[in-house]
Amino acid sequence: MSPSRKDLHEALVELDGHVLRLRNLDKVLYPSEGTTKAQVLDYYARVAPVMLPHLAQRPVSRFRWPDGVAAGSFVEKELPRGTPEWVRRVTVESPGSTRGHDQVTYPLVDSLAALTWLVNLAALELHVPQWQVGPRGAVRGPDRLVVDLDPGAPAGLAECAEVALLVRERLADDGLQPVPVTSGSKGMQLYAPVSGRQDSDTLRAYARRLAEHLARERPDLVVSNMAKALRPGKVLLDWSQNHGKKTTISPYSMRGRPAADVAAPRTWDEVEDAASLTQLHHSQVLRRVAERGDLAAALLEPGPRVPTA
Repeated sequence: MSPSRKDLHEALVELDGHVLRLRNLDKVLYPSEGTTKAQVLDYYARVAPVMLPHLAQRPVSRFRWPDGVAAGSFVEKELPRGTPEWVRRVTVESPGSTRGHDQVTYPLVDSLAALTWLVNLAALELHVPQWQVGPRGAVRGPDRLVVDLDPGAPAGLAECAEVALLVRERLADDGLQPVPVTSGSKGMQLYAPVSGRQDSDTLRAYARRLAEHLARERPDLVVSNMAKALRPGKVLLDWSQNHGKKTTISPYSMRGRPAADVAAPRTWDEVEDAASLTQLHHSQVLRRVAERGDLAAALLEPGPRVPTA
């Protein structure tokens, strides 16, 4: 991303044949470490080659922090006024809607220009559903199963890693090959590619059976019930994230937390070394991508059907 004019505050860049004006580049978005908007834009530009395939054809919900992570934030789904005509879009029932049939026009982020345009609006977090849309905007069946691991204090990432290994074993018994992603927040997610030929309710029922089985098998460590009173010291295996109206943080997205950490794909060797497992900073993720490429590339290939009983 080479700006045609650059100073501490503003720059013009040409990306994919489109000229974008990037503003407030010197604004500090992560006060605890001094990370500026320019550094955030640089991260997304450099990680785009591996991130864009995970965003492709998925409506993107944005979590925006216009004044930085120490200030307020808001969730944006509908495309805002002034969206450039060249930004691809799709109108579907809102993945996050709880009111029935809310139709929302979302961006489809398929280029560095579109990604940069969103991040320039201080969209630090990009969330997507487990399904894609077809070329005419029709919603397809989910092509990913997600198991969200959410620790209740004093449990942390080490306990999530222990549960992740239990989940991997059970999924492998059913022919599924999960990819671990530390969330950049407290816990982690496991994603497994699936066929895309089953609906969200089928995947959610499968994930619920898995969660309830592990909660019975390891009641000292795992809970499947979302009641907060049951969660201290344990890991919630959140099966509900497979609902067709829910979204999860995209792999490689930054987080709106005090540190500029990232939802980062990991290796199973790292997960097995639970005591050393930590969330990863965006600078670490860039080095890893340069050295190892996309550790979540397996999610871009179709997987098997999940068992239905």
